[in-house]
Amino acid sequence: MIPTEFKYSEEHEWVSVQDDGEVIVGITDFAAGSLGDVVFVELPDSGSEVKQFAKFGEIESVKAVSDLFAPLSGTVVKRNNNLISQPELVNQDAYGDGWLITIAPADLQELDGLLSSTDYTKFTESEAH
Repeated sequence: MIPTEFKYSEEHEWVSVQDDGEVIVGITDFAAGSLGDVVFVELPDSGSEVKQFAKFGEIESVKAVSDLFAPLSGTVVKRNNNLISQPELVNQDAYGDGWLITIAPADLQELDGLLSSTDYTKFTESEAH
């Protein structure tokens, strides 16, 4: 099951808003499953600026290399350095230890352009057919 409190993009990223206003970003379990075994993740450094729906990194699996897209604009506060040595965390725990980056968002109203968990589920079901 996908977390109901998160927001989702059509590019299969999730967003979890934290109490301090920062947001954690990752890829969904659906995306991780579609990719197969993740072998490499390229993430931006702290302090990098990201723009909503623009590329911020890459994720590589045994099957393909895919771009990662920022669900929100802002400044990267932290990246998950554990993924350098353990990229498989994305497959093992997409909504937990497999998170990608934390962003200090420029405008939380951008969340309104993202999907709810219900809408994301419908989106993935339609994409699977």
